[in-house]
Amino acid sequence: MKLLRRAIQAFDDRTGLVTAMRQIAMHPVPPGTGWSYVFGSAVMIAFIIQVVTGTALAMGYVASAGDAYQALGFITNNAFMGSFLRGMHFFGASAMVLLLGIHMTQVFVMGCYKYPRELNWITGVVLLVLVVGIGFTGQLLRWDQIAVWAVVVAAEQASRVPVIGTPLARFILGGNTLGAQTLSRFFAMHVFFIPGLIFAFVGIHLLLVLHDGISEPPVLGEKVEPKTYLARYHKLLAERGVPFWPDAAWRDVVFGFAVVVAIALLAWFAGPPRLGPPPNPSLLAQDPAPDWYLLWYYAALALIPHGLTAPFIVLAPVIGILILLIVPPLWNRGERHPLKRPWAVAATIIVWLVVGTLWLEGIKAPWSPRFEAKPLPVAVIGASSGPVYRGGVLFHTKGCEFCHAVSGYGGARGPDLSTIGDQLTREELTSRILNGGYNMPAFASILRPDELTDVVAFLQSRSVKRSSPAQQALATH
Repeated sequence: MKLLRRAIQAFDDRTGLVTAMRQIAMHPVPPGTGWSYVFGSAVMIAFIIQVVTGTALAMGYVASAGDAYQALGFITNNAFMGSFLRGMHFFGASAMVLLLGIHMTQVFVMGCYKYPRELNWITGVVLLVLVVGIGFTGQLLRWDQIAVWAVVVAAEQASRVPVIGTPLARFILGGNTLGAQTLSRFFAMHVFFIPGLIFAFVGIHLLLVLHDGISEPPVLGEKVEPKTYLARYHKLLAERGVPFWPDAAWRDVVFGFAVVVAIALLAWFAGPPRLGPPPNPSLLAQDPAPDWYLLWYYAALALIPHGLTAPFIVLAPVIGILILLIVPPLWNRGERHPLKRPWAVAATIIVWLVVGTLWLEGIKAPWSPRFEAKPLPVAVIGASSGPVYRGGVLFHTKGCEFCHAVSGYGGARGPDLSTIGDQLTREELTSRILNGGYNMPAFASILRPDELTDVVAFLQSRSVKRSSPAQQALATH
């Protein structure tokens, strides 16, 4: 032990790092910093898990369009602890996003962004954008059908941005189409560029925390005034401050340990996200949904009216980020206690309710084609032979049922056609099928004349007026 102490002392004499770390650990913090203050440290722990597991996975990953899928399959199924590492990396990313959201909510509700900590909040907003970006770029590295089409959809949405849409889509894809260059670009962004920025902004964020101090718990009726706040804060630290270690940091240690254990348990028992079929950009055979933490935005894009899609894609993220960035300059003084800031509490509740509602809708994804839809039973078709029966069979084999429901069978992307025979004439049905419509492809080159006749006959039979009592019950079920 004496030899070890001498070695540490010699190292500190030459670097000063041990003394600096001791000063950081012992720096005073306000009294009363309880469990609500643990989420910032937990985000850091989740990020460290990402760095460690990501480095281990990168050693076996091959960023090549021809080998990435097989390499990830080998890591998952054959490499020692490979599946566990992938699970840790996936759930670590989920934990980082969730904990960062909770941390920023706590900071906002408690008014911790007010003077002199405005830049702490702004660097936190930048880190939120970077964390979402690193999560999105990581999804493509699975290089399966779902991941590939999620990026294709993202590029298609980006292309709708006025003026810069086409260059932005080319930047995402690394060219005009998705391919090897896309994977290389996403790998570089996910492994090098974005993590480097996260390290830089985490360092700035921690330096600001040390410089400005940890915000004290809000007191009812006590306002933040820039002219007097620092003197009052330093007096509080001098009279009642406690050392960060161990008086406050032990909660960070306990909660951080719980985060690591939770991620490890999820990785062990739930495992990593399942690899889908190998990528085939020419075949849309999966629902191209993003990972869970982006499902709410995916749902918002799907539910927005058609004419507002392009403005929403451009304005919604920009406005959202700008609102977060202007919060400190506009409201950097005054009350901090939540009971004195009902507008802040109400805004927080509304945001979480909207995000949660959209997230639940994103899970159901009623706008996505239901490729697993089963063929219509004879009881639903209403005939076992003839044009109506053949049309009912074609309704499934030609993919119409994936987007349209009939008597409860099929998808919800398009209108329910259970009573379409009462709404459109034969001529109108024929025109719509041949020419297509919004989000509906034209079938003029897909259906033969006899097949078109059969499909129209089937759709005309979807009529409550002309159906049997049994069919009427099915149509209105």
